[in-house]
Amino acid sequence: MGKRVLLIEDEPNIIEAISFILSRDGWDVDTHANGRDAVDRVKERNPDLVILDVMLPGRSGFDILGDLRNQPETIDLPVLMLTARGQTKDREMAKRLGASCFMTKPFSNAEVLDIVRSLVEGQKAAS
Repeated sequence: MGKRVLLIEDEPNIIEAISFILSRDGWDVDTHANGRDAVDRVKERNPDLVILDVMLPGRSGFDILGDLRNQPETIDLPVLMLTARGQTKDREMAKRLGASCFMTKPFSNAEVLDIVRSLVEGQKAAS
């Protein structure tokens, strides 16, 4: 099973919480805090999964997701979208752009682990 996650998030408390949860479970967690060069960071790091915040400085997570889905090397990369706003329109936008899953903050530790594991395991099974 892949164990590399790129967390693109700008809130220090969320970065710390998710990094701790996943690192404790054996994941290699890399973080990035702005939207401007997030797509480049994804390509550099080649993660097994991206956890992507909707609201980032420089560029929205929706724009980044759209770019990832329009490039052959990242079209099938599992992307878990995070947002503090759980509005239906945000969920619909994420789904339309190709998010693998959508999670609203706050979240439980178990929920994060379950989703990350299932997304990466599902990706490996589809390969």
